[in-house]
Amino acid sequence: MVLAEPRSFCAGVRRAIDIVEMALERFGPPVYVRNQIVHNHHVVWALEQRDVRFVSSTDEVPRNAVCVLSAHGVSPAVREAAAARDLRVIDATCPLVSKVHQQVVRAARDERTILLVGHSDHEEVEGTYGEAPERTIVVSTVEEVRRLDLPRDTPVTYATQTTLSIDDTREVVDAITERFTDLTGPGTDDICFASQNRQNAVKVLAGRTDVVLVVGSENSSNTVRMVEVAQRAGVRSYLVPDVEALDESWVRDAASVGVSAGASAPEFLVDQLLDRLAELGFDRIDVVVTGSEADISFGLPSAAVGGPEAKSKESS
Repeated sequence: MVLAEPRSFCAGVRRAIDIVEMALERFGPPVYVRNQIVHNHHVVWALEQRDVRFVSSTDEVPRNAVCVLSAHGVSPAVREAAAARDLRVIDATCPLVSKVHQQVVRAARDERTILLVGHSDHEEVEGTYGEAPERTIVVSTVEEVRRLDLPRDTPVTYATQTTLSIDDTREVVDAITERFTDLTGPGTDDICFASQNRQNAVKVLAGRTDVVLVVGSENSSNTVRMVEVAQRAGVRSYLVPDVEALDESWVRDAASVGVSAGASAPEFLVDQLLDRLAELGFDRIDVVVTGSEADISFGLPSAAVGGPEAKSKESS
């Protein structure tokens, strides 16, 4: 068995969970969170046991209550709605997502058309799009770029969802580059280092194993992309939400199995899967290291750690 490193929680996910836990300590339950704090069912369930209440709209939060914004970011309209209810907002948006928001705001200010590469139904894209909906077009494929009804010399800026497949995104950005002559962007894509590291590790696993198992929830974009990366490399790959979801037939004829986990999957889920695989005969573990995130961390907002209590209109 080959185990990928790095795997599981990234710095943005750890930060988001820490923010909710500190909000519980500082303000006491209940703490409200708009949408899932991160896309993992086990993380959400564990927090629900501590009276964290996940809601789909700020309208569901009682006036003056504590409301945490999830790691995926929100639009200005959501912040305005929270301000209208006098909510005590704590922003858990991943700093890498916030960076994309700022990029879109600058492009809109410069009156450029923004091509946002991503999936239109993903929370992160919904929030980013909301920064400049009148100037933003969401595209997800090369074909969609080619079908755009825009002059070739249109001033365009591209931005990308942070959890996409590196290879797919490169193809779409290349198509944008070929399509438009007045183009700006982030220099490289906006895919976060954690997604890049985990996808790179999965490619290595695909070259060394017969089957790749990726731990994470079905609604986790970065986890789904990892499975797709392994499949594209020609190796059977499966998403495993938890050990109970493991189909033993997946590994029955395998000489070696690769294991990794999405950036929002807790490490204990990986440990449980490794224990089960050991029972099935895969009891020798080789660790393949393709990058390091040990020194990467993001600071916490003052509203979570004891600074001035932030109202929604003061949050950023």
